[in-house]
Amino acid sequence: MSTAPAYLGHSRVTIAPALRAAVDRLDDRSRHQAAYHLGWITADGTPTSADAGKAVRPALALLSAEAVGAPPGIAVPGAVAVELVHNFSLVHDDLMDGDEERRHRRTVWKLWGPDSAVLTGDAMLALAQEVLLDTGLPTAAPAARLLARATRHLIRGQVQDLSFEQRPHVTVEECVDMAAGKTGALLSASAAIGAVLAGAPEATVDALALYGDQVGLAFQLVDDVLGIWGDPAVTGKPVHSDLRSRKKSLPVSHALNQDGPLGGELATWLATPGEHDEDEEELRRVAGLLEGAGARDWALAEAARRMELAEDALRGVELDTGARDELLALGRFVVDREV
Repeated sequence: MSTAPAYLGHSRVTIAPALRAAVDRLDDRSRHQAAYHLGWITADGTPTSADAGKAVRPALALLSAEAVGAPPGIAVPGAVAVELVHNFSLVHDDLMDGDEERRHRRTVWKLWGPDSAVLTGDAMLALAQEVLLDTGLPTAAPAARLLARATRHLIRGQVQDLSFEQRPHVTVEECVDMAAGKTGALLSASAAIGAVLAGAPEATVDALALYGDQVGLAFQLVDDVLGIWGDPAVTGKPVHSDLRSRKKSLPVSHALNQDGPLGGELATWLATPGEHDEDEEELRRVAGLLEGAGARDWALAEAARRMELAEDALRGVELDTGARDELLALGRFVVDREV
């Protein structure tokens, strides 16, 4: 497993004052719940230092400004904005998925109810646009447009993901398109927003966006492998967790679309949920079906291919060498987990 790049810690420290100042703009109730979700306070308001995530998206935003020769400070509003959008999506995802815990703490909806979770997420989403537009920079509007477009695609991906649960068959292309929205869109915007705020050329912005998009797809492929075969000590989720929920992830969609008896047997299993969904022996059998259909090998090979495309995008334009190296290291860290 890759060691976390030092830049992640640097980015958290860099954006912390601006992120807290932004959250302070919210009404009392939304501010309290957002601060809790971000790991700053306990449910009763006591200051704490709970795990608030790796802050990968803010790091990408800051690095994208440095990559085009601008000071990272110009990207701080963008970094704050992408972190707010990311956390808006997490608060809503927890509610939609019925997850009662995130990072070993109760989720917002579990503590304060579904309505509060919806409103707190909405507040963070609106705040992200406000933070960008309040910069007064001539590039603020293009940056806000970039983030709004990414949010629309993120929501599209979530809509597709939910719709897949009701369908017996999903193509690999549909599943990739869903992941490009749900995971890739915000990573793509994060990797480009600093460059947009810095007024970089369109070709450079496009290359950074492509890098983020491909890293997002590679991340999702590896995440889906971990959701089936991952070690609970690494993933924080039970082994075979995605099979328990019968999720039509990328490896599953690949296996379903293979000719032969394995794909048919898997399709039958997915279509007939029953009382044995928690049976470890049965889940191991299905994981074996997937592996026999080449799903694991395909997903890992495709993740490696996507990372090559991401790295090629960065090498195809003129960027600051140090920032490019940091972006490459960050991408490898996001994707290179124990599989």
